[in-house]
Amino acid sequence: MSIVTKRSSMTLFSDARDHYSHRVRMVLAEKGVTVDIVDVDPGKKPEDLAEINPYNSLPTLLDRDLVLYEANVIMEYLDERFPHPPLLPVYPVQRALSRLWISRVEKEWSTKLDLLMAGKGRETVLTKARKELRESVIAIAPIFGEKPFFMNEEFSLVDCCVAPILWRLKEVDITLPEKSTRPLLKYMQNMFERDAFRASLTEAELEMQE
Repeated sequence: MSIVTKRSSMTLFSDARDHYSHRVRMVLAEKGVTVDIVDVDPGKKPEDLAEINPYNSLPTLLDRDLVLYEANVIMEYLDERFPHPPLLPVYPVQRALSRLWISRVEKEWSTKLDLLMAGKGRETVLTKARKELRESVIAIAPIFGEKPFFMNEEFSLVDCCVAPILWRLKEVDITLPEKSTRPLLKYMQNMFERDAFRASLTEAELEMQE
């Protein structure tokens, strides 16, 4: 069946190993949304994906006549479309701060993880990315002891961005020193044991921790 054919249910076209797709799957799981998840091999994308998404990118969300791409846009749409439980703070200042944290995660963590997950490029570039990502994660570890979730009393979209990255540290050969990152390691354990997080994992992602 062509993916541009109208579907009665919401459909997410997802990369089973990609942390951007993972964060969207986390939001869907937290919201308890019934969705048809289609795993797409990024190296063999169906031709008609490009017909609905000009960037031919993953993740792509199809909700009847609406097509959304870019993970963060999809996440905010889902949070507004399915308001319970809310995953962004109610007040404008806190909402802006959450978006700012997401932007920082993108710049400081996501870009480096993308390089490492792709595994392409000169070894010196990959080594530098691994070192910088590790050091950045270690440096921010103490703040995880201040509140139950990432800079928040409640689970939020920021956690949906952070947790998939932390899940992949082992996959890209990053280990954390236990003594100086204890609050972060506790946060990771709590996140990884969360029902919605477990429900969001693909087989490929489960293998990352084996």
